[in-house]
Amino acid sequence: MRSLRHSILPLAAATVLALIGTGTAAEAAPAPAAAKTRATAGALTASGSEAASVGRSARLSNGTPVDSAKDIAALERFWTPERMAKAVSLDKAPAAPRPDAAKPDPAKSAGPTGKPGSIPSAPARSDLKAPRINESAAAGKVFFTNPSDGGTYTCSASALNSSSKQMVITAGHCVHGGKGGTWMTNWVYVPRYRSGARPFGTFAAKQMRTFTAWMNDSDLRRDVAMVTTWPLNGNKIVNVTGGHGLSWNFSRQQAVTILGYPGNHDGGEVQWACTGTTRAVSDGRIEIQCNFGGGSSGGPWLREFNDSNGLGSVNGVMSTVNSDGWNRSSYFDDGVKGMYDAQGGVT
Repeated sequence: MRSLRHSILPLAAATVLALIGTGTAAEAAPAPAAAKTRATAGALTASGSEAASVGRSARLSNGTPVDSAKDIAALERFWTPERMAKAVSLDKAPAAPRPDAAKPDPAKSAGPTGKPGSIPSAPARSDLKAPRINESAAAGKVFFTNPSDGGTYTCSASALNSSSKQMVITAGHCVHGGKGGTWMTNWVYVPRYRSGARPFGTFAAKQMRTFTAWMNDSDLRRDVAMVTTWPLNGNKIVNVTGGHGLSWNFSRQQAVTILGYPGNHDGGEVQWACTGTTRAVSDGRIEIQCNFGGGSSGGPWLREFNDSNGLGSVNGVMSTVNSDGWNRSSYFDDGVKGMYDAQGGVT
């Protein structure tokens, strides 16, 4: 049984009996052609054919790398409450029609090809965490500029435990426009954002990483990104909010809790959650019918979610939604673990 809840309510929420699709997806808006970004020699690349990933320093809209207190201050000035309120939930054309889900292609939706693995979550430091209000502090809202059209947009993301304690995970299209696009700029993460409130402050991106298959071909099977953030006032994001664990190579049928800021619920201003069981689709991804629209992109799909501390193990991230409300995520395999290994130690 799927259930959808407004995250200020208890986990036992109203069961979804019927959902009306928005006709959009939880992905990035098709952007006008821009400087095409591809994996190049000298880039921060983690190898592995279609599972290769590339990292790049986060930048301001003028191209300046975000690598000093001055640059971080510029981001703080840029993201005024008014500008955040006007940022648009990032959407893209709907995913492929639904019939393929009923008859999965065994070659693409078979069980795990590698050994299942996981990395544990980490609680916030006791001297830094804030009181719980039944929203996960380890999930939040992302704000950025798309250089292709100059617009400001929003996605969702979540803190991910790693050796750096500085990483968040989101969708690939929330950091890069995909084929024909470029890297997003002015990128910040606001944990447990709520109607303009920033209870833990705003964390500026330091370095972004996504798969070359997403960058070069807009391959939705690789619509995943990991971002290293700068500490805020000397405190690292995972130490402040706690960080989810990571799972890979698990069965495509999993009980999950999905968190995010869907624009079709409360205008994307409040954290929402959906619980249910995923299933395989023919292109190798996973899906669940939560009807989370634009703005929820990048939100975590969590195994073993603990509502008492707001932590779980990320087993997917929101990527698309079909017109009938079925959301999809990339399947987390060894390639995602490879990205984690490449980015998790960056400080």
